Amino acid sequence: MAKNPTSPALPRRGRSMTIRERILDAARLEFAEKGLAGARVDDIAARAEANKRLIYAYYGNKEALWLTVLETVYAAKRDEERALNVDALPPPEAMARLVAFNLRYTMAHPDYVALVNQENIHRASYLQRSERLRGLYTPLLDSLRSVLERGVAAGVFRQGVDPLQLYVTIVGLGHYYVANRHTLAAIFGPGMNDEAALAAREKHCIDVVLGYLQPFADPPRTAI
Repeated sequence: MAKNPTSPALPRRGRSMTIRERILDAARLEFAEKGLAGARVDDIAARAEANKRLIYAYYGNKEALWLTVLETVYAAKRDEERALNVDALPPPEAMARLVAFNLRYTMAHPDYVALVNQENIHRASYLQRSERLRGLYTPLLDSLRSVLERGVAAGVFRQGVDPLQLYVTIVGLGHYYVANRHTLAAIFGPGMNDEAALAAREKHCIDVVLGYLQPFADPPRTAI
């Protein structure tokens, strides 16, 4: 098994994983750092401390491993979103928690950001093949729809908000900031990356979403 100094082995805690889990974790790190085109099966095997023949035995080829990594990181985020249990919270608190979570999760998982950005470069050509992914997000949209309906019934949210459009907005508010934090810091100063800046961003994102959801004082007029 070849060793590659540019692809460090997994930390000690990774040694307790199964070989399949170690391969998947190593692939996630390699793909996040180098992209699909730049990552090499030899480097993934070295990082996982596994025989590369096992990678082909488990996943078939590098592209199939890439798709499995994508499905895994999306599923991990959905698991944590589900754990927020927004259905049990008052609507404004539920929405604030979902907004804050998306920003904080994205900041804490730069590999997730890198992988999503890479797959967009490929125009989601691999993710489109996933039979697993859409099923992950249907319950999320149903839950978000329920929160919106409860908010309307309580008089704290306006009517007519599309759950899908709202979720894309929530994700975008966090993802853009995190994905572009280095260029933002180069332009506006290094303070863009510290905890105070993140807390300010979190408050701003929550204010934007809750402000958008506030009921209209008067019925909106249709543009002529």
